[in-house]
Amino acid sequence: MFGGGEGAKRIINLLGLAARKKPEVGITPSDVVFSENKWKLLRYRRPEGKPVRFETPLLLVPSLINRHYVMDLVPQKSMAEWLVAQGHDVFCIDWGTPGPEDRYLTFDDICDGYLGRALRVTSKMGGATPGRRGKANVLGYCLGGTLAVIHAAAEARPAGNRIASLALLAAPVAFRDDSVLAAWTQNPTYDPGAIVDAFGNAPWQLLQGAFQMLRPTLTLAKTVHMVDRAWNDEFLDGFLALEAWGNDNVSFPGQAFRRYIEELYRKDALMEGTMRLSGRSARMEDIHCPVLAVSFEHDNIVPWKSAAVLVDRIASKEKLHVKLPGGHVGAVVSKSAAKGLWPMLSNFFVNCETPTTSTSTSTPTSTPTSTSTSNVPPPLHLRSNGLNGHAQKSLKPLKTLKTLKARASTRTAKTKTAKKVPAKRKSASTK
Repeated sequence: MFGGGEGAKRIINLLGLAARKKPEVGITPSDVVFSENKWKLLRYRRPEGKPVRFETPLLLVPSLINRHYVMDLVPQKSMAEWLVAQGHDVFCIDWGTPGPEDRYLTFDDICDGYLGRALRVTSKMGGATPGRRGKANVLGYCLGGTLAVIHAAAEARPAGNRIASLALLAAPVAFRDDSVLAAWTQNPTYDPGAIVDAFGNAPWQLLQGAFQMLRPTLTLAKTVHMVDRAWNDEFLDGFLALEAWGNDNVSFPGQAFRRYIEELYRKDALMEGTMRLSGRSARMEDIHCPVLAVSFEHDNIVPWKSAAVLVDRIASKEKLHVKLPGGHVGAVVSKSAAKGLWPMLSNFFVNCETPTTSTSTSTPTSTPTSTSTSNVPPPLHLRSNGLNGHAQKSLKPLKTLKTLKARASTRTAKTKTAKKVPAKRKSASTK
């Protein structure tokens, strides 16, 4: 473990860890284009000489209780930086830090008011021709994805809908499952009202402690992994950046937290069809825009089934669930994400573009805009290829659902054949 050149480098890096310069996070250039109370809407700047290539802007919606810069961690591990480089006009919500005065901030204030205004500004300012499409693509991560789903369901009316397409990363919609978090929150001895009455806002320390208890040995496992690869400067900087984000948490506004637990975890309101937003019904069955739902196989925070069920409930003609390997955070910010997950997301948004020569915005097509897309990977043809359903570990441009099923059947047949061969040989030798 400590032998050779790598061993010496590992020891040097570990001894200098306390004095090591902390990696800068969230440094992709951006401008604040709108702000209200504690939250801000950021717009990432275009590299000089590289104009926006698509008519529909993209709004990133991070989790309400985590910092937004997980989507812009460090150079080469920044989803925002990568999407900007592909020609997307990228906006991102920075939820800010709630203070004691925000204890009365309601779920409707955030999910309807804040997110709604972010969408209006994004759709008006963004795109190759600002305001031309009048809509925005939305990418929601974790709780941010849940908020996006609820907002999309409540704003499903064609006249007022500003969501062109919806991509979701580990976004739970079913909360009555067999997860540890569900067991805790549904226990009658757990009283969110008492927490809010005592603290005002749900303290971030309490929330972080709950997540850490999901895997009590995770800190130890990460430490061992870090020591093992401490010789690698690039890995070490990425590890420290991710740890900085993981320990930079945000408290949950009190009244919003109370309703979040009561409505979603305890009543499972989205699945039951009883969720309401500012008095309006928010039923998943009312969502008609193209939807891509991505879950992760080893996600211990959001069980993949609680995110995947969305595609079975919505009315969208273009919809797909993709299950990928990896965990809740690592799969989103790893270097491998730049080769798989991020291109898949970009392809999805490109596929949902409306041609610039068309005046209709009612039905997304599989044709990109008339702007140059020569460097953009082939789009995901959700509707034209019949990809309505579920796929697993699908990172390359997706084939038809029929092809995926055929390949799966072939693999199953080969596996059965391989299992039978040893048995026959054994029988022959016995004779």
